[in-house]
Amino acid sequence: MSGFPEEPIYQQLARVAKALASPVRLRLLDVLDQRERTVEELAQASGIALKNTSAQLQQLRAAHLVTSRKDGPRVYYRLADERVSRFLGDLQGFAHDRLADLRDAVRDRLGTLEGVTAAELAGRLADPGTLVLDVRSAADYAAGHVPGAISVPLAELRERLAELPRDASIVAYCGGPYCVVSPEAVRLLREHGYDARPLDGGWLGWRRAPRQAAEKPVER
Repeated sequence: MSGFPEEPIYQQLARVAKALASPVRLRLLDVLDQRERTVEELAQASGIALKNTSAQLQQLRAAHLVTSRKDGPRVYYRLADERVSRFLGDLQGFAHDRLADLRDAVRDRLGTLEGVTAAELAGRLADPGTLVLDVRSAADYAAGHVPGAISVPLAELRERLAELPRDASIVAYCGGPYCVVSPEAVRLLREHGYDARPLDGGWLGWRRAPRQAAEKPVER
């Protein structure tokens, strides 16, 4: 017998909370928010074992946080809809404000580089002195990127430095709020005399920013 009349309602709410109560599943959701992937691609991108990735996806599907489609023998997973992305962004922001341990963990992983906010970058996109640098993979760039951004994956950056204008103010971004790739790119650029800063939140921070309702990012 239920302990209180509303218990069945709260049990359903708890299904979503339970699905999110795993660092592995939260990581998978952030990776899927960047673009749809097969189980194999998702396991490789997230650094999680294939068997575990498949099991965790089933729990996320049961809570209607992810969905899938078949293309021949392959199954592609993606977030159920944009509301899941916005919810994840709100959750991360709320937790960042509440938990000093989270702030410490982010600082330990990303360092203390001062970033550019999505709102600040939006106001600078028309500035010819600003260069937006996407240091993710070419496939991630093709799936969606900040308007006007150029693609230079981190692995190619050192060899392609000569392509970048010396007098530009560079804003580099990678996948999500906890991605170390853009901070690494910024440090490399600064070592070679460039003015560079990372984009706070990366590509996901840009996509989730409120002003995106009026200004859509380039998708393909």
